[in-house]
Amino acid sequence: MSSRIAIVNADKCRPKKCGKDCKKICPVNRMGKLCIEIEDSDKLVTISESLCNGCGLCIKKCPFNAIKIINLPKELTNETTHRFGKNTFKLFRLPQPRIGQVLGLVGINGIGKTTALNILSGKIKPNLGQYSDPPQWNDIINYFRGSDLQNYLLKIVNTSLTVSFKPQFVNILSEKMSGTVKNILNVNDKHNILHTIVDDLYLSPIMTRNIKSLSGGELQRFAIALTLLKKSDVYIFDEPSSYLDIKQRLHAAKIIRQVSCDSSYTVVVEHDLAVLDYLSDYVCCLYGEPSAYGVITTPYSVREGINIFLEGYIPTENIRFREFPLIFNLNEISTDEIEHIHTYLYPSMSKTFNDFKIDIEEGSFTDSEIIVLLGENGTGKTTFIRLLSGILKPDNDIVIPEMNISYKPQKIKPLSENTVIQLLYEKIGASIVNDPQFKSDVIKPLNLESIYDNVVTTLSGGEIQKLAIVMTLGKSADIYLLDEPSAYLDSEQRIIVSKVIKRFIVHNKKTAFIVEHDFMMATYLADKVIVFNGIPSIQATAKTPQSLTEGVNDFLQSLEITFRRDPINKRPRINKCNSVRDTEQKLTGKYFYVDN
Repeated sequence: MSSRIAIVNADKCRPKKCGKDCKKICPVNRMGKLCIEIEDSDKLVTISESLCNGCGLCIKKCPFNAIKIINLPKELTNETTHRFGKNTFKLFRLPQPRIGQVLGLVGINGIGKTTALNILSGKIKPNLGQYSDPPQWNDIINYFRGSDLQNYLLKIVNTSLTVSFKPQFVNILSEKMSGTVKNILNVNDKHNILHTIVDDLYLSPIMTRNIKSLSGGELQRFAIALTLLKKSDVYIFDEPSSYLDIKQRLHAAKIIRQVSCDSSYTVVVEHDLAVLDYLSDYVCCLYGEPSAYGVITTPYSVREGINIFLEGYIPTENIRFREFPLIFNLNEISTDEIEHIHTYLYPSMSKTFNDFKIDIEEGSFTDSEIIVLLGENGTGKTTFIRLLSGILKPDNDIVIPEMNISYKPQKIKPLSENTVIQLLYEKIGASIVNDPQFKSDVIKPLNLESIYDNVVTTLSGGEIQKLAIVMTLGKSADIYLLDEPSAYLDSEQRIIVSKVIKRFIVHNKKTAFIVEHDFMMATYLADKVIVFNGIPSIQATAKTPQSLTEGVNDFLQSLEITFRRDPINKRPRINKCNSVRDTEQKLTGKYFYVDN
């Protein structure tokens, strides 16, 4: 038995511009009942979920792909937590925070993670699906009786819990606040830990700067500090690693765990699975369909929960929510299959700015090879890419060998008023977009066809990122330079993008240089590694390309962090500091453990 939900996308439904075929074709309507209604030409279609028979004819007839009809297990019918309105997103269940432990939430974008956080913070009152006649708090608390959520929500209602919330989009803070970083943090330092947090989050160089002049990474670290400084009962972090380099991510995770004490609740949403693994004490997975519905699982241990998400199968509920498991096999594409035809050389060179200098050691690379650039923010990784691409010129007029280059920058500005398909035709040509091989290798895995008719300026951050990757790979080039291709992508999309890039580069005998801070994605992609050492924003050195194991060991040794690999799906996992495994690997010099 199953229940049914009907979703109407408000951005796509345009009754004025269609023949209202959904209403005309509906067999229930033709029998004289009102399953699909359109009150007037200015309003959206509304669909009665109780009358809908799930035939799917309305979905096929809608010219704007605005309708979804989804069959759900009947067991979920009585587990609705919140719905925003008729034919809109529906959230089932809630995660259960525990005092003194960090709860991690993992799931794809648009699945209800932020909605769940807003309910736990008290920003949204859950309506249990009764959007037209919302229940009172007494009824809501009674609904969750017998669970940890009953006591938690009771405290939220009685305002006996204070909540400190780090939002997903940290630019909101710079729009709402004014003043220097130091002044704002001093005002909010409720338990006298500012000095420790400033050191751990590397905030000293920006303490005298105005908040409105901060970069994305600086603003993220400021937001984490601001959240931790407030003496709260509940700490909520929505994507705390965005814009941060690997070192900053791990230090942020450490300080979050330290400040989240035995008397407080802590909840974290994070797409970098290595960081989520390191940060959390237990995990809830979210599955469903983006913008349609989301289901929150019962809590699992960290390892089990992340592995369930990667496997796409929940054994306790006997539900498969993804057709295929996500596995991190470093040898997925056998090196025996790869034939290297060309070798390219680049000379040692330097680039000096007013307050920063980078020295680059000479190196070489071949076709069918991916080189990942590892280093802290401010050590010149983007400068290195821009030097290779010819956008910047090195000191002393050193000549860089001419190469055909396709470049995806770190910051993407979606200024086009065209639709996605129009922009693709304009930038890479219809012949490439419609090429069967390019379609199957790049466009289909990234699910770009589903947004072909969307205007570029209306796309989400993740959609813009995937579009930029497609446009970069669609250009004819010898070398592909991709700066942070994981930005704005959820955990699942990052893995899919990694596989798309790797197969494209190998099968087309090209070369890629990639800047990537998601360690899981970086180690999956890399054939070789260039490590950047030095003092951020002052002086740095880019080493010659090294093998994956040698380069990552070199990089992790400087961070004093060790990684092991999960025996099931091969994902890299951070060892707890001073654990038996951490100590053993440091003694043997194996900071990055490849074998299982």
